Amino acid sequence: MSTLESLTQAASDSIDKAATELNNLSQEIWKKPELNFKEYHAHQVLSDFLEKHGFNVERHYHLDTAFRATYGNEDGLNVCVICEYDALPEIGHACGHNLIAECGAGAGLGIKAAMEAAGKPMGKLTVLGTPAEEGGGGKLNLIEAGVFKDIDIAMMVHPVNRTNTVRPIALSIIQMSADFIGKAAHAAYAPWEGINALDAAVLFYQNMSVMRQQMKTTWRTHGVITNGGVKPNIIPEKTRVEYYLRTPTVSELQVLQGKAKRCAEGAALSTGCTVECKFHTQYNNIVSNRTLANIFQSHGEALGVKYIAGNIAVGSTDMGNVTYEVPGIHPMYGIPQSILFHDTGAPEAQEPTLTNAKIMAYTALEVLYRGEDIMKQIREDFKGDMKIYKE
Repeated sequence: MSTLESLTQAASDSIDKAATELNNLSQEIWKKPELNFKEYHAHQVLSDFLEKHGFNVERHYHLDTAFRATYGNEDGLNVCVICEYDALPEIGHACGHNLIAECGAGAGLGIKAAMEAAGKPMGKLTVLGTPAEEGGGGKLNLIEAGVFKDIDIAMMVHPVNRTNTVRPIALSIIQMSADFIGKAAHAAYAPWEGINALDAAVLFYQNMSVMRQQMKTTWRTHGVITNGGVKPNIIPEKTRVEYYLRTPTVSELQVLQGKAKRCAEGAALSTGCTVECKFHTQYNNIVSNRTLANIFQSHGEALGVKYIAGNIAVGSTDMGNVTYEVPGIHPMYGIPQSILFHDTGAPEAQEPTLTNAKIMAYTALEVLYRGEDIMKQIREDFKGDMKIYKE
């Protein structure tokens, strides 16, 4: 009969054996960065890799550049590891999504090898490829399509500057646009005939800046004027301001949305313009499942990883929405500061990436091994968290 130790050893051996191949996979993605929903090369190389290693791969899964790779049987628990692989405009894979993809694929290999070594059904493994984390909200589309309905736990890891943390703070975020409509006129000949939409945009920006004095210190607003008019001698008829609004929780985000909308409406009223405010692509805060996080940390510490005592803020991610659907975790692992945001294809990133692939695999295997006994506690944690964050 397999022990948990023998299963994790099988996973470790499998990941070590595939180390060069996993690095090559990461390099393939890093050398050809693709923006959100356009990750065709990454989709292909990841799908090919997993198919080669015996997974049942469903390409273009609900989205052109999403995939689902599965192994195991429908009886028992379904554990999911997540890959991200979209890049950022102009700076490519500075955020390290090539490493996230490698980690997810590596963890999948390790879990599958251990399930094979067990010699009996252990449940189901899903490696899920989720495009467009960088502002596109790919996971939101997959949630809407019901992809997480049959998944029991979900996890992924993300590289960050030097520090390891199991429970990072990821803020809720929503994108806001304010379109101001005025009336064009010649700025020298008859300015009194115009209604200046740029004045409204500037006032909105100023209103938001003034509001910061009364904002909670944990809230964030940052915006730009993306359309300020056509030419200096024409009173601007149409302008647009775009903002990102961030708060620690979804409920606080709703409060900040109301404040931001009133800032825009006040600017429109005082200038005689009209304004249309739109809110879209909401990322929820991450809710780290306590039991899953503890399992992950214990396996990491056994491998010599040192975690900081508190949490660190890491921006926002659509993985937060996943943690509102199923119990999940999103640990951050440290890579050298010299390569983060510069060269996440560097060799120095490989050791911590493979280590965290193992930790994810060990975490999933412990859940599969302990079955409903541990899932009961994981579900209780999740239920309690949702009472706090959803109600």
